[in-house]
Amino acid sequence: MHEPAAPDAAALEEEPELERRLREAGGEELLALVRERAGEIEPSGVRQALRNAFCTAEVIELLAAQTRLLSFYEVRRDLALHPRTPEVLASRFVPGLFWRDLAALGLDTRVHPRLRRAADLQLAVRLPELAVGEKVTIARRASPGVIAQLRHDPSQRVIGALLDNPRLTEDQLFPVVHGATTPGPVLALIAGDRRWGSRYGLQAALCRNPRTPLVATLRILPLLRKPELRAVAQDPHLAEPLRLRARVLLGDAG
Repeated sequence: MHEPAAPDAAALEEEPELERRLREAGGEELLALVRERAGEIEPSGVRQALRNAFCTAEVIELLAAQTRLLSFYEVRRDLALHPRTPEVLASRFVPGLFWRDLAALGLDTRVHPRLRRAADLQLAVRLPELAVGEKVTIARRASPGVIAQLRHDPSQRVIGALLDNPRLTEDQLFPVVHGATTPGPVLALIAGDRRWGSRYGLQAALCRNPRTPLVATLRILPLLRKPELRAVAQDPHLAEPLRLRARVLLGDAG
């Protein structure tokens, strides 16, 4: 196993003195530095100041007052995501964030819930414009607010990623398995999922949805109790082979 490389001394020497001081300063020194030398601070210096444990809302407001700095996306992003940025100030930057940063902000429990909701709303508006691969990335870790939008996506890839999201709940899946427009392949995907396909409430709903592929419903049907079997047997909207199988199972049950 190779030992980690030592810090590059030349790189450390090249670090601007102001940036080093912004990162290492105590509370009073940091505030004084930003007040006195705000016009000299570059975006990389803003990041060092924000990393400083003594960074306060006052320091952040001073940085945000520099119009020159706000012309850089990374500065607006870092200010929006910093837990000590005043909510009103951070909310100004949310509409301009890229989708990855909106997703990160919506999951960050260090920031105010209203800010997280604003990020979720912005991301929800953007979802129709995103590629499937981008939505798959979001779906794996999406917050509950974004899950509510993604769960109706017609792509099996997106739904498959969503099924692995630890924040997904059974209640959030019910509108999907009950949906009259949910694609059959998506319903089959849920029915075959190891985690969600074994939930009784979802199994019953899948069997009652005419769009669920017959091969999936016939596999689930023997797992249903009598009341749900009777509902399937009597539902004229369901395929006749499924209704017949339900009647047979009811007869076997006595």
